[in-house]
Amino acid sequence: MKAPSFWSTRGLPAQALRPFSLITRIATARRVRRQGAAMGIKTICVGNAGVGGAGKTMVVLDILARLPGHPYALTRGYGGQLAGPVLVDRALHDARDVGDEAMLLAARAPTIVARDRAAGARLALAEGASAIVMDDGLQNPSVNKTLALLVIDGGYGFGNGYLLPAGPLREPVAAAAARCHAAVLIGADETGALAQLPPGLRIHRAELLPQCTESLSRRPVIAFAGIGRPEKFFRSVLSLGAELVDTHAFPDHHVYSARDITSLLGQTSATGAKLVTTAKDFVKLPPALRTACLVVQARLAWQDETAWNSLLQ
Repeated sequence: MKAPSFWSTRGLPAQALRPFSLITRIATARRVRRQGAAMGIKTICVGNAGVGGAGKTMVVLDILARLPGHPYALTRGYGGQLAGPVLVDRALHDARDVGDEAMLLAARAPTIVARDRAAGARLALAEGASAIVMDDGLQNPSVNKTLALLVIDGGYGFGNGYLLPAGPLREPVAAAAARCHAAVLIGADETGALAQLPPGLRIHRAELLPQCTESLSRRPVIAFAGIGRPEKFFRSVLSLGAELVDTHAFPDHHVYSARDITSLLGQTSATGAKLVTTAKDFVKLPPALRTACLVVQARLAWQDETAWNSLLQ
């Protein structure tokens, strides 16, 4: 879905929907009170208080690269057809089967897709996982968490602070933070999100550093992305020195249609500009569009890497 613009404000649409937020509050509070299963190994949950792209998958990828042994990623596989639990095979599966995030994670570490998180965790154990890193699932109590992290996009924060459908939150910020051991702030805190967190909660700060295999300096490009906040990606492309001829913002987890592909290829042919997209979008593209695209990836740079490594230990 594409986040409604009123999720960033407290105008009339948000106010009109606020009574329905009580349903979300009650349903989530009931769900998180359920008892979860203990896996017997380190289980890290990378979650957030709301819906949309806060940068959880980037944090999961970073953690997987730092943990010793054989850590496994566990994800719901949003946008994929398989309910799981299934071990992702990049030679057999594609984004239509397991979702775009699962394909990204599987390039870094063994990845389990499961709508039933407890069943997915049990499969990871059976496969010999030394640790489990959950992409999302903070509001899913089926698996006990050794370490729970609240990821915050510094540019968006918690939106208007209202619960679904009036705002982007799945539960109140205080309730989510109370079940977390630390918060991860990605980018500058432009909205005052940190002030909403309980005192004493550890904050780990990181910046997203974009990178591309080819230089984009002064190069005309057409940028497209189907992520939570496409404008964040467009700024990353500009930061690499590219000249933005046009941008196309698609909904998060967008499945590219034949019409989308024809339009993008036609525009690059007409303008001579190079297509650029995210790694998350690239895994969903057909071969014809992949060969016409450059990928702008990103990595996390931690303000205090020693403290971050210490937390994971």
